[in-house]
Amino acid sequence: MSSRLLHGGNVSANGIRQHFLRYGGKGSPVILIPGITSPAITWGFVAERLADVHDVYVLDVRGRGLSSTGPDLSYDLDTMARDVCEFAAAQGLDRPALLGHSMGARVAMRAATSGAGSFSRLVLVDPPVSGPGRRPYPSQLAWYVDSIRLAEKGMDLEAMRKFCPTWTDEQLRLRGEWLHTCFEPAIVTAFNGFHEDDIFPDVSELTLPVKLIVAGRGGVIQAEDEAEIMSLNPAIKIARVADAGHMIPWDDCDGFFAALGNFLSSSR
Repeated sequence: MSSRLLHGGNVSANGIRQHFLRYGGKGSPVILIPGITSPAITWGFVAERLADVHDVYVLDVRGRGLSSTGPDLSYDLDTMARDVCEFAAAQGLDRPALLGHSMGARVAMRAATSGAGSFSRLVLVDPPVSGPGRRPYPSQLAWYVDSIRLAEKGMDLEAMRKFCPTWTDEQLRLRGEWLHTCFEPAIVTAFNGFHEDDIFPDVSELTLPVKLIVAGRGGVIQAEDEAEIMSLNPAIKIARVADAGHMIPWDDCDGFFAALGNFLSSSR
């Protein structure tokens, strides 16, 4: 099957180099924002399918992949959200949709509230709902840090399988190839932000169409969280992928796209 990947690129936006991969090139624009330790290339299989009808830009979030990194940068939620807003402006995108997973969903939400009117629709894929006074995010920081340190030394498929036992060999190889590009302080800051940043005020401020996709067995978003979200913003559409963990497209790609439906193409 031929790839819909058009090219990679770099753009100067919000004071850093932002690297992206572009798929499709036709249709309404979508910016895809990956999670805490997922460089852009690891979301290529999702972008390929989105590119059937969309012009898809997958970002390397700062401190990951080929975007700017290092100890002199900030890695907080507001800064990452500004990156997205400035990236869209630098690329001249006309009200693109945002699709974010996990940390990327929190970034997308903050970008949508801080850049009101700049984006057309928002897809939130299993965002952490932890925060001040709330239950902690179910994953442990050591899981991320230990795997990154091993990847920096060189990590084969079987070593990676110990961290992601349900993944396919192809998925494990790709993660093993790129995980070393995740800058540990950026990951620690983002993980701490899951517990320090309250995203629920953002939920009530969202005025654009929003779809929330929840992992049925991920443990990140529970029924009471869905109820609170709906009480704050009843217009949000919620879809659950029953057989998937937090990495929803990895566990059930067809289920993910069934949950997404035609939301990104809808006029309402």
